[in-house]
Amino acid sequence: MHLILEPGRAEKNYWRDLWRYRELFIILAWRDITVRYKQTVIGVVWAVIRPLLTTIVFTVVFSKIAKLSAPGAIPYALLVMAANLPWQFFATAMSESSNSLIGNANLISKIYFPRLIIPVGSVITSFVDFLITLGLMAALMIWFQFVPDWRLFLLPAFMILAFASAFGIGLWLCALNVEYRDFRYIVPFIVQFGFFLSPVGFSTTRVPEHWLWHGFDIPARLIYSLNPMVGVIEGFRWSLLRGESSFQVSALSISVFVTVVLCASGIWYFRKMERTFADVI
Repeated sequence: MHLILEPGRAEKNYWRDLWRYRELFIILAWRDITVRYKQTVIGVVWAVIRPLLTTIVFTVVFSKIAKLSAPGAIPYALLVMAANLPWQFFATAMSESSNSLIGNANLISKIYFPRLIIPVGSVITSFVDFLITLGLMAALMIWFQFVPDWRLFLLPAFMILAFASAFGIGLWLCALNVEYRDFRYIVPFIVQFGFFLSPVGFSTTRVPEHWLWHGFDIPARLIYSLNPMVGVIEGFRWSLLRGESSFQVSALSISVFVTVVLCASGIWYFRKMERTFADVI
């Protein structure tokens, strides 16, 4: 198999190039997967241990110590694990994509190809960890004898939303990371901060509808939903847990809107900076 890498003749050909160089995309994605899992055990084990330990800790802290209860007849561990699924994928994909251009500096500086292939491939690669965590979720549901219903078939829609959220933020971070290398220190903070801002260990019903602050009525839950992972996590819980967990169309609508803005602005900024990547990197 031979790949001919050459720039398009005009700006409009860029998007056509993404399809023309699909084989390169597959090669880069497969390379990242094999590097992560070839001749290693901890890679696969870590994809299981991290969400499992998080689920155990959050279940003990929020259920046993804080005395919070899950909606309906949902075991609290499943409530946490259903949120861990999209969050771990989002966090991994965002972190991997933010460093993807730096990790492929030699390739970027030598040949032409649509640079957008690299962050997209990083998000796709993170999907492997998601599938492993999904298997853990299935094992927990069998353990608790909790069988999902027809809502499970809507799970792919929320997976696409999680993918788009990670992709939009990842485009901003990877482009900024090339221009300003300090962002590699900021990304872990963003991931940690976002983790505690997201409803992973508790239900969104615990967030009040309104806050009164110095006489002002603040729509707390509406503002909280500006975090795109709020709608994603609610959607995952709703589809996996037979609809017994809360699901607000307003939160989902806000998540979709914020995600579209992130993707559109991320693509715009990435394309704006792309022409300088080879020189700056």
